[in-house]
Amino acid sequence: MEFAFETLRRAPDVEGPGLAAFDTADRLLLDESASARGTLDAGALAVIGDTHGALTLASADAGARGIRVHQDALTGERALARNAAALGLEDAFTSLPLGVELLRGAKVVLLRLPRSLDALDDMATMIAAHADPEVIVFAGGRLKHMAVSMNEVLRRRFARLDVTHARQKSRVLVARVPLPTPRAPLAPRSARIALPERGEHLPAEQIVLCAHGGVFAGATLDIGTRMLLAHLPADLPAGGPLVDFACGTGVVGTTLALRNPDRRVHASDVSAAACASARATAAANGVADRVTVAQDDLLHVLPDGSTGFVALNPPFHSGAAVTDAIAARMFADAARALRPGGELWTVWNSPLRYRAALERLVGPTRQVARDPKFTLTVSTRH
Repeated sequence: MEFAFETLRRAPDVEGPGLAAFDTADRLLLDESASARGTLDAGALAVIGDTHGALTLASADAGARGIRVHQDALTGERALARNAAALGLEDAFTSLPLGVELLRGAKVVLLRLPRSLDALDDMATMIAAHADPEVIVFAGGRLKHMAVSMNEVLRRRFARLDVTHARQKSRVLVARVPLPTPRAPLAPRSARIALPERGEHLPAEQIVLCAHGGVFAGATLDIGTRMLLAHLPADLPAGGPLVDFACGTGVVGTTLALRNPDRRVHASDVSAAACASARATAAANGVADRVTVAQDDLLHVLPDGSTGFVALNPPFHSGAAVTDAIAARMFADAARALRPGGELWTVWNSPLRYRAALERLVGPTRQVARDPKFTLTVSTRH
């Protein structure tokens, strides 16, 4: 009997029309790997990038146990846990970071291809270094998100790469025979970058930016964040930590700490890779003692009314789907964490027209800067 994919639900962050908890790439990965998975002992299967649990739970439903799973997004982990509970499969898997414990001795790895080549390189490096020498890696995705360059990344770490026939606009790459790879911890990529000028009387600033694979913009300064940093005032609202919401590499949080040596900073992101990057960025710039980084869905670890300042560059993708539901949730939770009179500084893609939502969910909102691509606003908490 086929696994009941339709029973799966997405992470609680975004649910709605067109946002499914599985797709044809999940089905193809499971079909292509069925024979290899059928002969495995407990603990020999690892799964990477399982967005909401389809790969893990379908494998468990087929009899696999001791499955080791890595999902970068905390919301993905929660979706997997919720779906597993509904199916009575909570004991079939363990969630782990991308590291040695996840991959040691694994004989089959199911991998949803990330859109970032750096993220894929990190995953392939760890598999080649720590999995069983006879490991088979089934790496699949939707054709519209795949590129020939992904084959080249895998060929750098594996001696054999086969490509399956496409089915329902999905394809699987099958990698075997890992090449010798040093067993070293994953290190972030780093670069020293110049921050935008804030005025002719202020000194030029530089920062060391660190980024693990898959984090937005990598070890570069994206133009939205550049606009935000160029316009932040010298005197920020008092009260509680300065908050870098959806921190990514942590460039905003670290810059806030450098510019405000008497203040503490709270940075948060739903992504494990982003949080690791933000910690590395803070450490590289000597402010790790004043920057707390939390992997969190929204700002749940902060009490109501606990801060006077939040900076936010909200994502507008959930996986491959474009949605404005994520930003609305973030605006509402930023308002909860802000004290009355506190400020939410938000930079967003100009075509998205978030101002009405900010007015409704946070409070009076004024435009600070705008160009055809990005808008920067400050909203004052009611």
